[in-house]
Amino acid sequence: MKKLLCAAVLGLALAVSAGVQAADKIAVVNVSSIFQQLPQRAAVAKQLENEFKGRATELKSQERDLQTKMQRLQRDFSTMKASERSRMEKDVMSQREAFSSKARAFEQDNRRRQMEERNKLLSRIQDAVKKVASDKGYDVVIDANAVAYAANAKDITADVLKQVK
Repeated sequence: MKKLLCAAVLGLALAVSAGVQAADKIAVVNVSSIFQQLPQRAAVAKQLENEFKGRATELKSQERDLQTKMQRLQRDFSTMKASERSRMEKDVMSQREAFSSKARAFEQDNRRRQMEERNKLLSRIQDAVKKVASDKGYDVVIDANAVAYAANAKDITADVLKQVK
């Protein structure tokens, strides 16, 4: 009986020891902080702005034209002939629908491209995390924003940021 109890205590001690060693191989990284500090982020934002500048300018021009026609219709509504009023109302409605359609397409394309570029940057960050974790011998790396408490975990955010730059 004593041997069984002694074996159980020894097994428990080994399990606790292994748990402590495993805790030493856990790191945290603040991915959002790295993302915000990336110099490439500003370059990507400028690139996307230039990519969509022409369409944005066209939409603004179309919106100004539409607003001008709507103001003219409201201003001259009572003095217009019925046929002219009807023609102008149809013109404004069709132009409004065309504008809405172009604006929706613009927003979707812009959002899609922003997500593509964001995912490229996040992929680079993830590759850097893997490299730093591999080089430093960490078994588990957790995003710092997903952890409530990590006393024994090493923060590798600075190392990952250096790797990404």
